[in-house]
Amino acid sequence: MSEGSLKTDIDIGPTDEMSLRVSVATLVRVLLEHSRNAISMLALERRATLHDARTEEVEVKSKPFGGAIRIHDPGKLQHLIGEFRYDSKASFSEHDFRIFIRPADWERVLEFCLGHLGQPDDPVLESDPTRELTEEFADTLRLALKQNQFTLQTGRMIVEDQPSATEYIHARGYPTVRIYRIFEARIVDPALASAMIDNSERYSDRDLGELALAGSRNSGPGRANAVLTLPFKELHAAYAAIPNEARNKPISFYGHHLDETVAAILDDVTVPKYRRL
Repeated sequence: MSEGSLKTDIDIGPTDEMSLRVSVATLVRVLLEHSRNAISMLALERRATLHDARTEEVEVKSKPFGGAIRIHDPGKLQHLIGEFRYDSKASFSEHDFRIFIRPADWERVLEFCLGHLGQPDDPVLESDPTRELTEEFADTLRLALKQNQFTLQTGRMIVEDQPSATEYIHARGYPTVRIYRIFEARIVDPALASAMIDNSERYSDRDLGELALAGSRNSGPGRANAVLTLPFKELHAAYAAIPNEARNKPISFYGHHLDETVAAILDDVTVPKYRRL
C-alpha cells in the first residue's frame, strides 16, 4: 500500500475476509508488602459487571492490572498488511489494538508487534503500561497514581496463537489471538499499599455485585471496581498444584473468581495455551 492510499478513517467490525480478531495488551504483576504483617501480596483489579439487566446477572472477576495498548501510528500497520478494521467504536475512539485482520496476516502482525513492543518509547505502538495503571488505579481507588509511588520492570512477552472467543463487551464471542507484554510494578509508597489493602478488605465480591446493580438501576454503567490483594506465595503454590490444562481457564482462589490471565503473570508457571518469548 502506498502512502497516498492510506486510509485515514479506518472501518469498524469484522467482514468475511477480515475475520480474525487480534488483541494486544499489557499485563502488570502489581506487588506490595502487607502493611500489617509484611507478607508479599499480589494486587488485582476486581470488577463486577452486569451482563443482563433483566435477570440481574452480575459477574465478579479479578484480573491483572493493564489493558489494551494504543496504536500511535496506524499507517505503519497499514503499510504492512493493507486494510484492517477496529473491533468496535470504543476501540476506534481510543486507538486500542483490538482489531480485525485477515487470518493469513497473523504472523506478520505478530512480528510487527514483537518488534515495536520491545522498543522503549516506541513511536508506533504504546510500549509502557503507566497510562493504563493510572486509569485503573483512579477507577478502583479514586486516587491519582504518582510515578514515585511504584517501580516498574519490563518482563517477557506472551503469545496466545490459538484463537478463542473474546469476552470483551464490545466484541464478545469473536475468535481472538492475543499478545501480552508483561511488566512488574512494585508499590514502594507505604500509604498507597495500605490504601490498597484497605480497599480489598472493605468490599466483598457480593458488595461489588450489589454496587453494579445499584448503578444500573440509577442509569449507570452496571459495573463496579475494587482492588483484590492476595498472598502471592500462596497463590503461586495454588497454580503450581493444579494440572497444566486447568491453568488455561479461570480458577477460584479464596472464594474469588480469577481470570485466566492471572496465570500469565506468574513467570515460572507453565500454561499450555501461552507461548512465552
